Amino acid sequence: MIRLVPAALVAASLFAVQLGAQDTRPQTPQIVVSAAGEVKVAPDKATIAIGVQSRAATAAAASQANAQKQRAVIDAIKAKGVPAEQISTSGYNVIPETRYDREGQQAPRTTSYLVMNTVMVELRRVDQVGAVIDASLAAGANQINSLNFGVQSADSARRAALSIAVAKARADADVIARAAGGTLGSLIEMIAHESSMRPPVPFMRDMAVMAKQEVATPIEAGMETIMATVNARWTFIPAPPR
Repeated sequence: MIRLVPAALVAASLFAVQLGAQDTRPQTPQIVVSAAGEVKVAPDKATIAIGVQSRAATAAAASQANAQKQRAVIDAIKAKGVPAEQISTSGYNVIPETRYDREGQQAPRTTSYLVMNTVMVELRRVDQVGAVIDASLAAGANQINSLNFGVQSADSARRAALSIAVAKARADADVIARAAGGTLGSLIEMIAHESSMRPPVPFMRDMAVMAKQEVATPIEAGMETIMATVNARWTFIPAPPR
């Protein structure tokens, strides 16, 4: 009996045989490591979220009161030497405040409106932070939502962190290779990741305390940590048999 086998089936069978043969080949041993490097630098910029909350019986009245206060706040910030292009509105909300009858006999009713206006202020000098905060609060701001420090040009620190990470990865790989009785071969792959390690800092001030004392707000910028991480693979060369 003669059976005819479709050509596609024959080709698929040959491919499967070839693939199986490839899978049985011995793989070149590899050493895979991860390492991190970090560099600390003094921050030279800051971003502050400054807000004004206003409450009134109507939305229009709350909005008008808020606009007057926020305009005064922005003028006070500019008076501290901050240009207009470094001040931007980041949020504006009008929220009706509703009162519910505990007995359930009356329908919910809106008792007042809350208006919130927040601006982001970018400072190119960290020594301005305390003065800008104090001036904003004195002008009518009643919210300081966050304070974030950063570095305007972190290229040199980033490259230094990368260099440290690569050196650590190579040193770790050398140790692993020697401990395994061989040597480190050629580099196969290296992937780098970078990050800054300090998140935004929440900042709050007690308005009642501020009203009683005229003390400048102390701000300590600290240091910014620039981190780089590398993942690398090298070939492993086993020692020749004796």
